[in-house]
Amino acid sequence: MASSGLPSRTFHRHRLPSSAPSHPSREACVPCCLTGAVSRRRAALQLLSAGFLTAVSPPPPSLAARRGRIVVPPEDYVTAPDGLKYYDLVEGKGPTAEKGSTVQVHFDCIYRGITAVSSRESKLLAGNRSIAQPYEFIVGSLPGKERKRDFADNANGLYSAQAAPKPPAAMYTITEGMKVGGKRRVIVPPELGYGKKGMSEIPPDAPFELDIELLEAASPAEK
Repeated sequence: MASSGLPSRTFHRHRLPSSAPSHPSREACVPCCLTGAVSRRRAALQLLSAGFLTAVSPPPPSLAARRGRIVVPPEDYVTAPDGLKYYDLVEGKGPTAEKGSTVQVHFDCIYRGITAVSSRESKLLAGNRSIAQPYEFIVGSLPGKERKRDFADNANGLYSAQAAPKPPAAMYTITEGMKVGGKRRVIVPPELGYGKKGMSEIPPDAPFELDIELLEAASPAEK
């Protein structure tokens, strides 16, 4: 067979040595500027696992603080003659509520950061609409007496205290001494709260916080 005159080409395959890696190692891919960050992270994890960072870490805020409520230390509460503990969040500047005064208040019963009972969620008799209806009662009177009064037709519709949230018994006495415009927080024990039945989210035999805002106060002579 005649030769074409072109030089022959022979291809040879060269196998790489087995000791040479097929790809660069991960350590070689890490930039030198990140080695310090990695080492600091490892050191922080080691300190955290050893318990050294827990002492300097700030404690998580309470539920009340996260919701913007004022947190009152237990030692700041004042003890009333009947044993109730209270703290004046705001000092009022108006007339003083005394025993026998007819007052209007807004009240909120708070259990573990949850508002369970509130005068700001009163129900109208016509329909299910809620209104912020102030609660009216006589300071020092028997709890619940005012809930039997007649219906009243106000700007919001037909309303009666029977349809309003039931306040705890502690509110009828601890309001004495407050001034109009003032706000008071009370620690209510079960016997002056909702007792063995509970109310809404407040379980039976449970203490809770009571926030009172005094809106109006009329002395017995004025009435």
